[in-house]
Amino acid sequence: MVIFSKGSKFYSIFFLKCPRCHEGDLFPTGSFTFSKPFDMPETCSKCGQKYFIGPGFYYGAMFISYIITAFFCLFFTGGLILFTGISVNMAFVLLLIVISLLFVWFFRLARAIWINLNVKYDKKAGEEAAKGR
Repeated sequence: MVIFSKGSKFYSIFFLKCPRCHEGDLFPTGSFTFSKPFDMPETCSKCGQKYFIGPGFYYGAMFISYIITAFFCLFFTGGLILFTGISVNMAFVLLLIVISLLFVWFFRLARAIWINLNVKYDKKAGEEAAKGR
């Protein structure tokens, strides 16, 4: 799919790659590992893009995370109640289990969205980073 190809914002966001070169990783561990869930390197290992652009840079990501989590909770709980017919209490128990497993991924996704809103893709930097492997 073209929408998830290198050079698109969706590629960088969903694969948690550097927004400038799309080669370096935003996080040192996988999304569903709970070791070092909130650690990020200071810069991209491929192109040198700073991930912490200023003090409190990721403050805006908190709002994005809130929006993603809130809509997920609404649709998940509502879908369970409407389509499976389970009780409200059971739907909330299942929601707590699922949200506790997806929390790290939502956190990382929000940070990836936020940095991609503020850093533009540079094709030249991406090509140089790909050659430097």
